[in-house]
Amino acid sequence: QMMKHAWDNYKRYAWGLNELKPISKQGHSSNLFGNIQGATIVDALDTLYIMEMKEEFKEAKEWVEKNLDFNVNAEISVFEVNIRFVGGLLSAYYLSGEEIFRKKAVELGEKLLPAFNTPTGIPWALLNIKSGIGRNWPWASGGSSILAEFGTLHLEFIHLSHLSGNPLFAEKVMNIRKVLNRLDKPEGLYPNYLNPSSGQWGQHHVSIGGLGDSFYEYLLKAWLMSDKTDEEGRKMYYDAVQAIETHLIRKSSGGLTYIAEWKGGLLEHKMGHLTCFAGGMFALGADGAPDDKTGHHIELGAEIARTCHESYDRTSMKLGPEAFRFDGGVEAIATRQNEKYYILRPEVIETYMYMWRLTHDPKYRQWGWEAVEALEKYCRVDGGYSGIRDVYNSHQSHDDVQQSFFLSETLKYLYLLFSEDDLLPFEHWVFNTEAHPLPVLHKDDGNKEENQK
Repeated sequence: QMMKHAWDNYKRYAWGLNELKPISKQGHSSNLFGNIQGATIVDALDTLYIMEMKEEFKEAKEWVEKNLDFNVNAEISVFEVNIRFVGGLLSAYYLSGEEIFRKKAVELGEKLLPAFNTPTGIPWALLNIKSGIGRNWPWASGGSSILAEFGTLHLEFIHLSHLSGNPLFAEKVMNIRKVLNRLDKPEGLYPNYLNPSSGQWGQHHVSIGGLGDSFYEYLLKAWLMSDKTDEEGRKMYYDAVQAIETHLIRKSSGGLTYIAEWKGGLLEHKMGHLTCFAGGMFALGADGAPDDKTGHHIELGAEIARTCHESYDRTSMKLGPEAFRFDGGVEAIATRQNEKYYILRPEVIETYMYMWRLTHDPKYRQWGWEAVEALEKYCRVDGGYSGIRDVYNSHQSHDDVQQSFFLSETLKYLYLLFSEDDLLPFEHWVFNTEAHPLPVLHKDDGNKEENQK
């Protein structure tokens, strides 16, 4: 019902545009997608399919056939377009078998290839998909590309090669690994900034939140998606987790485990909402952990899940802030005004879903239901769902954006949390960082149609 409310209002007020403004009841276009339109449609395709919203899926598919156009003179975020559009189209194809989605995914993938035309092959963050000219974010340290952006292309590009027969996509992302493996890692950690021209690190900032997060997730998932044959991905992941445990994971005086940020050797005792995905990641990676560490990784996931639940529970709305701190006597609370917002983000619910599937401890469903009740009470408005500017203040002030990832991730992970485990089972499906399920490429499986659910 939540999905229907979000979708129907998007359709009513913002159809074909990127996102909905649920209070002003009009379209919202983010500059992340340049002039490419329809982000909510493409992001929601697989959620509609999984929830068996057949009419809505059909309308969405027809829109993609007629209107999804990549021949636009527009500068886009390579990362965002990859995870939302390429990922969304790939999943829609694998779930429905409809050829249009495969065709569009490969067409868009080809448009992204010029981003890799740099001296090192580390791609630009921004690309004009008409001219093929790339550049980096002007705010990024020393003209650098960002770890979480260039490190979060791997799953989609492996599938693009698989579906198109063109090895170039896979070669581009395997080369990124080569560059990373050649570099010295400070304390075994990967800084968030890498210059695509010099191939050197920018500032030594390390984060498992924004700027770093999904790089680590994709190392683990690349190994899982390869049916556990991608040994290099596996090793890079477990080595990185070991460095993270040594240098970034800390326990507060109140007993909460958190992941700090590392700035040139100094720790900042702050954890972002985005970092909360790591609980699910540690648990998902527990199975392949070296030296009998399986139980330890599950436990680590459970502790992060608990900390992130506390960040929700300690607000008046029972929804979590964008970032929360552990210093000056504060624990799991946002102390800065610009960190008190909640934009319908999925990471905490994502971790509950993984923890539920991997432990079946009922508290994760209970915590998920608390989030559902809070979303209904504070984020649901007549025109859809809106983010909140301050989760500590019950006099709600809405931000008037229904993010596309609310339909793609937040609602999908909630639905999976309350579904049986055989809906998109982990042994056959890996979720990209926008919650788009991609099939595991089974070794014996020249034809991947067998694991359709």
